[in-house]
Amino acid sequence: MVRNATDRSPVSRRGFLRTAGAATAGLLAARPVTAQSGGGATHTVTMATDRGSFYFDPVGLRVEPGDTVEWVNESGQHSVTAYTEDNPRYNGGRRIPEAAASWDSGVFEEEGATFSYTFEAPGTYDYYCIPHKTLGMVGRVVCGSPGGPAEESAFPESDTPRGVMPPSATIVEEGSLEWPYVPTTDHGGPPTLFWGGVGAVGATSAYLFSVYDRASGRYEYPDLPSDDE
Repeated sequence: MVRNATDRSPVSRRGFLRTAGAATAGLLAARPVTAQSGGGATHTVTMATDRGSFYFDPVGLRVEPGDTVEWVNESGQHSVTAYTEDNPRYNGGRRIPEAAASWDSGVFEEEGATFSYTFEAPGTYDYYCIPHKTLGMVGRVVCGSPGGPAEESAFPESDTPRGVMPPSATIVEEGSLEWPYVPTTDHGGPPTLFWGGVGAVGATSAYLFSVYDRASGRYEYPDLPSDDE
């Protein structure tokens, strides 16, 4: 059966709209998210409480000057607070670049609350959660390349009892480090170190046992009668 132009029009319009809609959605999905203020990319970091753990994820992040980081409160009560002398519960030295503005989001009590900060000055930025700083809820952002006061002094050990602050060089190399950060070593990381330790303990125990066993005299030959007897 041959369809006339009137029969084909509704179908063609619907097909066109579906095709155009899919193409538009694809373009929007492929478009990078940008920060309105600086024009750079926007990165998301979640703040969470999970079975006694309090953390930022990713815990280490590299951005470019002009990029914005948006922290989203996924669960619990948290803040995003820069390591500067004027912020609550910290009286140590400054741990963000001298040219950078300090920030403090205040403590969020509702899920879904957000706080954004645009990074302009290159360097290393350390930050913490006011209620959970001493429980290891800390994070680091490297803008461009490492530098500034955070690189000139050791990170406060009292602030990372349950974790480790990622080195800036590792953040630059990886781009983003998920929580929890577990450092690797030239010996193959924690699994290899564990089994290596087990092997060392086992070898030491076997050696000591063999020394004790030989000292017991069980392997000495008994006195045999001579041929003259």
